Amino acid sequence: MKPVERSRTANFSRKKIWKKSITRGILSTALLALAPAANGQTEFKLGDGSGVTIGFGVRTSYTSRENGAPNGTSSSNDFAVENFRLYLSGHYGNIVKATFNTERTGGPAATGGDSIRVMDAIVQFEFMPEFNIWMGRMLPPSDRANLYGPFFALPWSYPGVASNYPNLAVGRDNGAMVWGKPFGGKLVYSAGAFEGHNKAAGLSGASDKLLYAGRLAFNIWEPEPAPAHYTGGWYGGSKDIFTVALAGFTQKDGVGTAAAPGKLKIWSTDLLFEKKFSAVVPTLEGAYYKYKLGTVDCGSGEPGSTPCAAFMAPGASADNIGGQVDGKSYLLSAALLFTSKIGWGQFQPFIRYQKFDRSLSNTTSKATDFGINYIIKGPNAKVSAVYTKFEDSRLPILARDTDQFMIGVQLQY
Repeated sequence: MKPVERSRTANFSRKKIWKKSITRGILSTALLALAPAANGQTEFKLGDGSGVTIGFGVRTSYTSRENGAPNGTSSSNDFAVENFRLYLSGHYGNIVKATFNTERTGGPAATGGDSIRVMDAIVQFEFMPEFNIWMGRMLPPSDRANLYGPFFALPWSYPGVASNYPNLAVGRDNGAMVWGKPFGGKLVYSAGAFEGHNKAAGLSGASDKLLYAGRLAFNIWEPEPAPAHYTGGWYGGSKDIFTVALAGFTQKDGVGTAAAPGKLKIWSTDLLFEKKFSAVVPTLEGAYYKYKLGTVDCGSGEPGSTPCAAFMAPGASADNIGGQVDGKSYLLSAALLFTSKIGWGQFQPFIRYQKFDRSLSNTTSKATDFGINYIIKGPNAKVSAVYTKFEDSRLPILARDTDQFMIGVQLQY
């Protein structure tokens, strides 16, 4: 912080000097109450082993998409604030903790797109590395992609073609969970019960069955440095990583309507490989997903599906409804981080491929990303340029293939 500005007047009265000394003392005391947190955020120490940590993150981008303009034939030219998050956490000692994070809702400002919604609101009892209890709104145990989210993904965009775990918003749901890292962090487990999918009058979740979620990951080499049960899409060579994991959701009456409910079952497996060499750090990620539905879900676009609102009371609304599709999907990505710096940071070219095979309509969706990151300060400061090719055989022939170019900037403090 800059020192208190000195007066340009050569002669001070004793009164002015005394006032400035008091001001400096107050500012110094305030600064002593601040300390950098482990993730680069700022911690306000409150005494008695308690404190509050504050930070924020922003992702903004320019996108040009083929036929994406309002006229339907020209390429779009769109600037967007994709994410803006305020991070807050607090603790009493080392056991009783809480987390409160927010997120911009997205979409046009005229329809509420610039509003802020609750992303995480968690009460945490963290007894030891091997056993912890969380309750509130959080990321449930699920696939690696959902547990690293957009800020810690290697490519710019979230892999939404392959990853379709149902969620309240931003991958979250309300519930309770236990998690731990036994054997020195070699094993990471998490399991919990959550509100789940289609909980609305007229839909399958009207029976109010809970969704159960679990994940088990084994770190074959070094433990991943991500905190709690979270994951990373890459670590910049800070550790030698080779992790394999299995995750899944199950919910009775989790899909469909109240008149024709079905059981929701999703399972996935994923792996991450990263090893530091003198000149480069290669990163490989892979995932396989299986979506098994007991019936056709509303809002899925599959044969026999209708809009969810058709089954709900007029004017009613709900989160985490519809859109689940029976099928299987795949994700593969690779990247090379060059360890030598050029200017402020390091270059990291990457490629990612996603594919979703739908069972009922016998159609596929694909997305292939080719891009490069300029890493200034890990995931806290980076610039990305990405070309993406989308393919969807369910769409009309002229709209099946779409190209997109994007430039994005990401900062976290």
